[in-house]
Formats: sequence, structure tokens, C-alpha cells
Amino acid sequence: MKEKVIIIGPAHPLRGGLASFDERLARQFQQQGFDTTIYTFSLQYPDFLFPGTTQYSSEPAPMNIKIKVCINSVNPLNWIKVGNELRKLKPSIIVVRYWLPLMGPCLGTILRLAKKNKFTKVVCIADNIIPHEKRFGDKAFTQYFVKPIDAFVTMSAKVLNDLKFFTQKPSKQIVHPLYDNFGEATAKNIAREKLGLNIDDKIILFFGFIRKYKGLDILLEAMNDQKIRKSNIKLLVAGEFYEDRKLYDDIIAQLNISSQLILRTEFISDSEVAYYLSAADFVIQPYRNATQSGVTPLAYHFEKPMLVTNVGGLPDLVPDGKVGLVAEPNANSIAEKILELYELGEEYFLPQLREEKKKYSWKILVDTIIEL
Repeated sequence: MKEKVIIIGPAHPLRGGLASFDERLARQFQQQGFDTTIYTFSLQYPDFLFPGTTQYSSEPAPMNIKIKVCINSVNPLNWIKVGNELRKLKPSIIVVRYWLPLMGPCLGTILRLAKKNKFTKVVCIADNIIPHEKRFGDKAFTQYFVKPIDAFVTMSAKVLNDLKFFTQKPSKQIVHPLYDNFGEATAKNIAREKLGLNIDDKIILFFGFIRKYKGLDILLEAMNDQKIRKSNIKLLVAGEFYEDRKLYDDIIAQLNISSQLILRTEFISDSEVAYYLSAADFVIQPYRNATQSGVTPLAYHFEKPMLVTNVGGLPDLVPDGKVGLVAEPNANSIAEKILELYELGEEYFLPQLREEKKKYSWKILVDTIIEL
């Protein structure tokens, strides 16, 4: 009989990077012989706390993955029901995602009840321990959450370090596996044609939800650099605003850079991801602060050299001068490094990028969870 693994975290019909990650992780557990089910949220965030347009995917459910939509993040009676169900089910391992302290009470309660069977081990994949945007109760919620966890996996040194403020349980850092579930790269000219972009333009890409810590405003200032203006480089912004877009519209108007921008500021569905990554020359991550980024393994998969800022775990994932360049988180440094990317050219980075991406394996993640 196969050992049971339960993954607790976002999955279809929810959308976004965490859902994609959990679904891909479930496939890997299945490939390695485990009976795997994802327990996801029937209510993840109340609408007034969700910054985007919708939490739900318009794509079909992934094939051959068991997903149970059952967790209500704000209903304690639901937490008790789910916790008791998992206690009776007796999975060998529960893998739980932790990305936001708001989830601490819900997940901490479910796990305490599940572990009353004295059999199940719980491993947490910690995306953040100290959140990017701080709120009242963060510390208390995280302290409550970490208590029933047996071990932690992190994908950046910063999160590994932040964990020490809350727990001394076993923990291990690995690199974020490749997002290889969005299909293969498309020829650049075909991808651009599909997206209605000029085949001959120089195009850099900012990809993903737009939030303050990701530094899009710094990148917009870099686009105002005189050398960047003369170079005819276009910035393609692909992702939904997770905060008031007025700040960004005001910057664009003040700097008069709208002719240098291609704004696709809506949610990018899974079926379109490959086109956006394939259409770009380089991927730019101008973050103010970061733990790790799901955009980095995406760029690795599509073999796109990157520019990242010298914050958090980003420079560890993008060796400077080998798979991309590292800039300081200010407009002058970012502008300078964008120009340097074009001077060196895409081909310069490809051999090292292809070598480096071999480290980004889903099997390593599953083996690490089992070992912990």
C-alpha cells in the first residue's frame, strides 16, 4: 500500500505561483510512489483582504492530481473538522505551505489536531516567516503556527535565518525548483507575434504581481535614464496590480516614458506564461527586498538571463556575470546593468545558465522533505 502524503496550500481553483508550485510538487510525490492529495482552500482570503481582481483561475483543473477544496481560513469550526479528518486519515507526511502570518491560526490549529494521531510528521515549506508587508499580530500568529511543525524547508538563506527567531526545529535550505509546468519555450519571433509585439524591438520583462517590495517604480525610473532612452529598449510589464496603480501611472506621466513601456497589467494565465518569457530578451527583478522569487526559476526554465538586485536571496540564485547581472536597488545601477546585459548579449549567458539550472530539481525538494 502506498504511503499517504497530504499537501496543505493553494491549488486549483485558486490561481497564482503558490498554486502552480503545490500542483507541481504533488506530481513529483506521485512520481516517487506516494498517494498524494492537496488540501486547498474553499476560502483563502476574505475579498476585502485580497488585493487582486479574483482569487480564482479560469483555466481547467490540472489532470491526474487529487485536490480537495475544503479549508476555510477564517472559520475555526472548519479548522477543527479538517484537523480531525487528517488525524483519522493518518498520512505519513503533511507538507504545509507558510507564506503569510494571517494563515497561522488556521494552519496551526489543523496541524495540532492532525498530529494527535502520534503518527503523522509535518514539514513546512516556508516561503516567508517575517512578511514583506507587516501587520498587527504577525509575530503571535507565526509563533502559534510553528509549534506543531517537525521540520522546515526554506528556499532562501534569509528565511532560514528568520526561522531562528521562532524555532530551533530541523531546517534545510534548497533552491526553488524550476517551474517546468508551463510548457516549453517558444521561438522569440513566434511568441512576440502571438502577443502582438514588434519582432525587432529590444524587450526586457518585469513579470508577476505588482507590489511595492518588487520595485517596479525603481525600474520605471531606470527607464528614464538618457542612455536607456537612446537605446530604444522597451519594458514589458506583465502582471496584475496588487496595490493602487495610481502611484505607477503618476510616475509614468511625470517621467514621460509611456512610449518605452508595454503594459499588460492583468493576471497572466498559465497558458500564456511561456509566450511572455519567450518573447523577452532579459528578465528584470528590481526588488527592494526579497526572500526568494518564483520568477527566477521561471527564467531559468525558459533560459532567460536575468538582472536581479542585491537584496535577500536573489544574488545567491543568479551568479553575477554568469547567468545574469546583479545591480544595486536604485535606478542608476539598474539602468547601467540593463545596458550591460545588451552589450554582453543573450548568448553570452546561455552556457552557464544551462549548467546552473540543473540544480533546480523537484526530486531534490521531495527527497529533502522525506529526509527531514
